[in-house]
Amino acid sequence: MTHLPRAMLIDMDDTILSAYGRPEIAWNQIAAEFADEYGPFSPHQVASAVLTSARKFWGAAGPEWRLKLDEARRIVVRDGFAALAAGGHALPDDLAARLANRFTTYREEAMYVFPGAHDAIDALKAHGVKLALVTNGAAETQRAKVERFELTHRFDHIQIEGEHGFGKPEERAYLHAMQALGVTAQETWMIGDNLEWEVEAPQRLGIYAVWIDVHGDGLPAESTVKPDRIIRSLTELLSAD
Repeated sequence: MTHLPRAMLIDMDDTILSAYGRPEIAWNQIAAEFADEYGPFSPHQVASAVLTSARKFWGAAGPEWRLKLDEARRIVVRDGFAALAAGGHALPDDLAARLANRFTTYREEAMYVFPGAHDAIDALKAHGVKLALVTNGAAETQRAKVERFELTHRFDHIQIEGEHGFGKPEERAYLHAMQALGVTAQETWMIGDNLEWEVEAPQRLGIYAVWIDVHGDGLPAESTVKPDRIIRSLTELLSAD
């Protein structure tokens, strides 16, 4: 295990946990639950409108919205409904709210630890790697996941955006985590699924960046970001490149 670094900063959502990936599948399943309430629209049309609205919203949203996911989802669905209304049939606001709220509960119900993730983290710790969980999001929501999925004792440092007042891709998010572990950038790997937050930003600091591609989709064709390594499971960290 001589290839392992002194420390790893590990993302949580869609790295350790299946949390927010594949939104198109989630929205289509949620839309189908309310199929009788859409009038002339099909569940697929509603889901497509919401997904388009979500891409527009998150493409322009500031970091503060990461701490207000429930409100953001209500806005996304309401704007998706507004786009559909341009065709002459308006869907009620209360339906938009119920759809958004159901999406939140659906995500919570469907969340799980990726197979092998706990064992991989435990093995890394047993081999002496210092570990920090570095996750964006609201304090209460993210702390509940940490406890629900038994992550607290597995990490030497847990850093939640909502608890610390800063998050990825701010440089201080990585610098603070490394300081907490007592390591330098050259001794540290960052592992996560977001090419900006877990690859591009940490690489600028000299951190070795590992992109996790759990679904095997590969790098987006338009991506200019080049991970130092690509894995599909945290278990691969225990094997050489």
